[in-house]
Amino acid sequence: MVMEPTSLTPSLLRTALNVAHRDLGARMVDFAGWEMPVQYKSIIAEHNAVRTRAGLFDVSHMGRIRVEGLSATSFLDGLITCDIAGLRTGRARYGLLCDEHGGILDDLVTIRLADDAFLVVCNAANWDRVLEWLQGHATGAQVHLTPQRDETAMLALQGPAAREVLTPFCSYDVSGLRRFAAVPAVVNGVEALVSRTGYTGEDGFELVMDAAEAHHVWDTFIQDRAVEPCGLGARDTLRLEAGLLLHGQDMDLTTTPLEAGLERFVALNKEFVGAEALRRQAKEGVSRRLAGFRMEGRASPRHGYTLFTGNGVTATVTSGSFSPTLQHGIGLAYLPVEQTTPGTAVQVDIRGKMTSGEVVPLPFYRRQD
Repeated sequence: MVMEPTSLTPSLLRTALNVAHRDLGARMVDFAGWEMPVQYKSIIAEHNAVRTRAGLFDVSHMGRIRVEGLSATSFLDGLITCDIAGLRTGRARYGLLCDEHGGILDDLVTIRLADDAFLVVCNAANWDRVLEWLQGHATGAQVHLTPQRDETAMLALQGPAAREVLTPFCSYDVSGLRRFAAVPAVVNGVEALVSRTGYTGEDGFELVMDAAEAHHVWDTFIQDRAVEPCGLGARDTLRLEAGLLLHGQDMDLTTTPLEAGLERFVALNKEFVGAEALRRQAKEGVSRRLAGFRMEGRASPRHGYTLFTGNGVTATVTSGSFSPTLQHGIGLAYLPVEQTTPGTAVQVDIRGKMTSGEVVPLPFYRRQD
């Protein structure tokens, strides 16, 4: 994720909460063609709010596509790597879209709304690609695709106190909502789809609602419950600590789910686009794999920095940052499989200075339930 300030142009897309972000003093940046808040007070303060209590993110830039029809289940099951046919109504599942070679087009969350209806949530940067991919494969199928990104808004309430914050305003008792489950509910008078999902490594909920009603729900948490508004900067450091990958940096068409360590989200016993290539790779074994590493001290690796292992192998840091929770630098890089053993020494060129570190298991941070 690029966090450097950019010149904002009138052509940028804006969520329904754009004015609310500006009223709160957010620093706005261009992210994937959207004018989005990168931070309000500070990235570290927002990061810590989510780790210790609760924070609220506007993630309306994420793509949302309703898929329904008699062939909806088989259609999605033939495209997404995880088991969609076995997904029960009211449940969500993480999976990937791959091309014929097993390269990752995008990673998705799919929610089953009914026997023949699903909501697919994709990354903002891949909206056009994913929509075109689904439309291209829908030809001749009994399936109907309805883009819902612009008509709806999506909020992410994340943190150990998220359930406590949401409960007084929600018509459904979310204390009984399991992880990766979703229900229709009314949140302070607004109809919403509430799922116990997130991208921070903490407990939390994501809420999809009519875009015109988003401001009311946002104010409910920010003003009435004093929840910290959080921007994309904290979202990035939180997801990195939790070992969650970002498409376009940690995975793309040049990487496969097996190389990215995402094989648990791939059902190799079914047919989907890319399955043959991935079954072949699983049989032959991968030569490289995404690994986590930590730095000595507070040195911060960044996306694009060069990493060196003891045997002269060089790699590129895909994601890196100073970890506010762990108080040292952390990062991800694709390394030869034999170099991914925890404890393997590495060095990273940080602004011309070689800084020592070591490979560590993922995730870097795991919440204590």
